[in-house]
Amino acid sequence: MHHPGPPGPCGHPLHPVVRKLSAYGPLKTEEQAALAGLGAGGQRVDGRLDLLVEGAAPDSAVLVLEGIACRYRHRVSGARQITAYLLPGDLCDPDLVHVSRMTHTVGTLGPCRVARIPRETLAGLTERHPGIALALRRAKLAEEETTREWVMNVGCRSAIERVSHLLCELHARLQTVGWATSAGYDLPLTQQDLADTTGLSNVHVNRTLRQLRLMRLVEVGGKRVDILDLPGLQALAEFQPDYLRPADG
Repeated sequence: MHHPGPPGPCGHPLHPVVRKLSAYGPLKTEEQAALAGLGAGGQRVDGRLDLLVEGAAPDSAVLVLEGIACRYRHRVSGARQITAYLLPGDLCDPDLVHVSRMTHTVGTLGPCRVARIPRETLAGLTERHPGIALALRRAKLAEEETTREWVMNVGCRSAIERVSHLLCELHARLQTVGWATSAGYDLPLTQQDLADTTGLSNVHVNRTLRQLRLMRLVEVGGKRVDILDLPGLQALAEFQPDYLRPADG
């Protein structure tokens, strides 16, 4: 996997959460240090492990430091719908102080390193550091915009457009936190994960990925996404990354 970049102004590496929240506004040196400190108690966890369970009362937020997790729900039939990806730097859920029980499950998709942040710690962080509070609010707005984009993806895009748009979004989000390059990124997802995200069958996802490879746009396999033609992929998906930065305008 790609690792965070060079040390920041505090002498610590720019943790993914620092990189992510810095994209929503300038953070003071002490705010960067406070955010970086959230990852101090990070632990490695296995893939396919539930971190927050539907119906349970959460007592801490989850900060993803490495790997990919997701929000999802199951139907009675067992069918799963993934409703969001949580990437390095994502904090789930900073608003848990207002939540009495989880209405969905948060689980890892591959091996991850995560930190659990008690609600008291989060409350104190936002009270002491208004820059962090504002950045978290803007990040929440971006998450809401992303959810709306996913609804549009499933509702009115073709299979190849859905998959292309998702791959473009993941590239943009991972690049922000230093875990992707112009050449691609690691992606520990199965075709079934992609199917459960895009509302397609496993067979349809396989066919779509093969078509994208034949078009020389992107190759997906071996837990890796190799981007062959980013402008072409973005054009096919009609990808406009503005929704990832709703506070910029």
